[in-house]
Amino acid sequence: MRKSGILMPVSAIPSRYGIGTFSRQAYEFVDFLERAGQAFWQILPLGPTGYGDSPYQSFSTFAGNPYYIDLESLVKQGYLTEEECSGYDWGENIGNTEVDYGKLYQSKSAVLRVACERAFGKFGLLNDKKYRRFCADNAYWLEDYALFMAVKDVHGGDGFLDWEEGIRLRKPEVMKEYEEKYSAEKESYKFQQFLFAGQWLSLKAYANERGIEIIGDIPIYVAMDSADTWANPTLFQLDEEGAPVAVAGCPPDAFSATGQLWGNPLYHWERHKETDYVWWMQRIAYQYELYDVVRIDHFRGFDAYWSIPYGDETAEGGSWIKGPGYDIFETMKKALGDRRVIAEDLGFLTPSVLKLVERSGYPGMKILQFAFDSREESDYLPHNYSHNCVVYTGTHDNDTTLGWYRKLDKADRSLADEYLGIRSEKDVPWTFIRAALASVADTAVIPMQDYLSLGSDARINTPSTLGCNWKWRMKKGQPDIALADKIRNITKLYGRL
Repeated sequence: MRKSGILMPVSAIPSRYGIGTFSRQAYEFVDFLERAGQAFWQILPLGPTGYGDSPYQSFSTFAGNPYYIDLESLVKQGYLTEEECSGYDWGENIGNTEVDYGKLYQSKSAVLRVACERAFGKFGLLNDKKYRRFCADNAYWLEDYALFMAVKDVHGGDGFLDWEEGIRLRKPEVMKEYEEKYSAEKESYKFQQFLFAGQWLSLKAYANERGIEIIGDIPIYVAMDSADTWANPTLFQLDEEGAPVAVAGCPPDAFSATGQLWGNPLYHWERHKETDYVWWMQRIAYQYELYDVVRIDHFRGFDAYWSIPYGDETAEGGSWIKGPGYDIFETMKKALGDRRVIAEDLGFLTPSVLKLVERSGYPGMKILQFAFDSREESDYLPHNYSHNCVVYTGTHDNDTTLGWYRKLDKADRSLADEYLGIRSEKDVPWTFIRAALASVADTAVIPMQDYLSLGSDARINTPSTLGCNWKWRMKKGQPDIALADKIRNITKLYGRL
């Protein structure tokens, strides 16, 4: 069936207290999607973010980001008061159109500590059956995550490679000492995850009841400084001290002369295979508790991955190493059944990568912004699509379509103008949207910024940069009824309603 959706990060939803949350405004956005006739809401990874604020560098592949916990719901539950929530600096001085992560980090942590103390004190949450069941059901990741975060706090936020040897290498006697000494701090982090899960699953259920399915996003790699790496050292390419031997990235290309140095630890794939990929199966199964469809980031890394010696300052010295290939997806299909996946098959695609995507049966991605290279015929031009793909005007790593178009060189702009029949710059976003929706691709997903016809100021992320990303927020009132109806009409026109 032909369907469509909108790409919109939770963080970008207009709401109080500095960042988008699982608030009333998030439910209103679901209502907007329903009125607009959309089948999908695609989001970015929901994990807790660390250095650089990237959702692709999370402290845990299982945990949720406490930033997204809705404080107004906690007021209704009695865990907080309105005055307490309003007493912190949420960065409203910047007009609430950008996330101020520095202020958010300080304020959200502080107010959630107050909520935790009241929940365990006044409300006796430790004895609550629902809370205890949540902790028991998720103990396989929650215990390690909560201790990891508690120890991290003790060390002033330092990465675990800078911790003293005993706790860094998880020596049993030292682990026991930390477990006992910081049990209250651990419980606080478990409480945050309890709140996050309850609020997110309620929002997801609301969306599902209205015919909106959630497309989640799972990064192929975990962060070096994460509970996942710390708690499972044998599953990664680490040395005896816990430091990486090699790290992830991608080679030099037309977009980056020195490649991209991501710094994530690489998997020890032979050990994963020896366990029938049990850690991966747990990880993916958990994603399907949170989402209806999962987009797997950097899918080509399962065929072969770019291995960069640890300590290199650029990605230029890396080399391609063979990955697990189809074996991991065959295991997944046997263990979890036939699940819906979107394969992020962008980048340098070799015949073996294309074969892997085809064998998996998963739809790949087509990005319209990649189509207009006047030097060559592109697979991203709509007349070259197959049905089994998902078309986007752009992704979270691209500029908005209007911002991108304004930066095109003369030859590429001329090709886009001629191919799409563009006559005026102001028509660019909706011309691209029309091309995506009209294509034969089974699914089309449009970033919210393109529906709003926004320029580069609304860009979410510029790869290989720090300090200016993941901040954009939609203004209150921008997703209005008129826009929803306009989207619904064009969705219906191209058979995606």
